[in-house]
Amino acid sequence: MAKIASRTPLRPAVAAGKRRRAISKLAGKKKTSLPRLAKVAAIFERAEESGLRGEKDGRITGRVSAVLIEKAKARTGLTSDTELVEFALANVALEDNFAETFRKTQGTVDPDLKLGY
Repeated sequence: MAKIASRTPLRPAVAAGKRRRAISKLAGKKKTSLPRLAKVAAIFERAEESGLRGEKDGRITGRVSAVLIEKAKARTGLTSDTELVEFALANVALEDNFAETFRKTQGTVDPDLKLGY
């Protein structure tokens, strides 16, 4: 079982510096858009802060389409299969379900609520 470390949130300036370094590292690997690289770096950062990127003590195997792997690597800028799987799993583990919650709450605002205009 993976160890989950409790960490204090990074100060914004420290987090931004770590994110810039991660983006620079990814940018050197492939020609991928900066917003996409920033998303990859942010997911890895959030996973690390949540204790999800600790000791590498798990193993996963599977067979998937080579085209899928190639396309995913091109979109993320990642070159390693391990990094790609780790990114995909972290992305799922950190999902905030915003779209689902937004749909569920559609039309639920009290009609008497004063919005200031």
